[in-house]
Amino acid sequence: MINPLAQELNETLSGSVVDALLSDMGRRLYFPNGIISQGGEAAKSATLANGTIGMAVSGGTPIELDSYKKLMPTLGPRESVAYAKTAGNPDVRKLWKEKIIEKNPDLKNKNFSLPILVPGLTAVLSYVSDLFVDEDKPLIGADPSWDNYELIVAARRNSEFHQFKCFENGKFNIAGLEKVMKADAEKYGSVRVILNFPQNPSGYSPTKDEAKQIVNIVKSIAESGKKVLVLSDDAYFGLNYEDDIESQSLFAYMADLHENVLAIKADGPTKEDFAWGFRTGFVTFASKGLTDEQITALQIKFMAAIRSSVSCSSTVSQSLVLHALSDPAHEAQKKELRDMLKRRYDAVRKFVSSHTSKVLEALPFNSGYFMSFNVKTGNAEDIRKKLLAEKGIGIIQIDANTLRIAFSSIDEDKIEKVYSEIYNIAETI
Repeated sequence: MINPLAQELNETLSGSVVDALLSDMGRRLYFPNGIISQGGEAAKSATLANGTIGMAVSGGTPIELDSYKKLMPTLGPRESVAYAKTAGNPDVRKLWKEKIIEKNPDLKNKNFSLPILVPGLTAVLSYVSDLFVDEDKPLIGADPSWDNYELIVAARRNSEFHQFKCFENGKFNIAGLEKVMKADAEKYGSVRVILNFPQNPSGYSPTKDEAKQIVNIVKSIAESGKKVLVLSDDAYFGLNYEDDIESQSLFAYMADLHENVLAIKADGPTKEDFAWGFRTGFVTFASKGLTDEQITALQIKFMAAIRSSVSCSSTVSQSLVLHALSDPAHEAQKKELRDMLKRRYDAVRKFVSSHTSKVLEALPFNSGYFMSFNVKTGNAEDIRKKLLAEKGIGIIQIDANTLRIAFSSIDEDKIEKVYSEIYNIAETI
């Protein structure tokens, strides 16, 4: 039985692209008129005393142990030990939206939601799947792809993860993507696709021309009357090392592409700002056909997914991100580290361009933290184990034919040695 609050949200979304794409769980989700909402009311109007939220307060300020305070001397109690709002600190959400527009200028005059803050980008993917993926609503992704996609879709949502071969003849497989998307559109009446650029594990981002082709595929399917959800996993956004790469997120082009397209952006400072352990991510929604009321209803359902799982994200991480993004030196510091990654990329590119192997074939790469090899003969796991046992080198086996190397975590002066050992070991398998 669907809760009346969920039904009210469903009625608001009725007839929209969101309505057509919602999963079984998505239809059931609602934000209860309970402790959080009543506490929000009290925060505005309880002038004598506020006995709503389960925090210990003295003189109107959350109590803070000195053993914590001395570790966070620049943060006040409300920035450190107090509960955060379900959707995140409004100030950091607003600032992140401004940063999204700075990095994606095509969004300047387009309507899209205020980002919601969640505990890491993985949470975005999981909650989006809660809302839009179920047994007869599969998700499409690349092959190879990050293993957590399939874990979320198949194990958590009992759905299918449909994959297209990411590369064909040394190039991004536009035709393969189109074929799988059109097949799902025909079979299910709607399409859900996750596009991760720079891609994990390959470290590839589309060129400007490839990005246009992807947008045209989505538009064509939408114009045929099918609903399309495009989730842009922008975890490694901005880490581009070649001039021909599309510099903006595909979200910038999908945001107002067609009334039948729901665009979702997953991003955050995790990789962009080198803050991996903060577990701070953002989700942003857009569609040409959605009213402000419908965007709000969608956000409330997403907040329900947060409330019913982790309740809210870490206050400390949000506060640190807010202060860092406001620091005038922030961008210069990021550029210094990105330049370091570019030097490592250049060293890897130089090596693979000047060496040949009967076993290893480098998949296209031009961005991000990683590059991968296709293992043409033998088994990737055998190479991985032998490298670790005999050479003390750790890399990742994605599947039987794919090895991933995070050059982001290898010092520049070690790259030639590491890659020489990888090539040498591969030839002995």
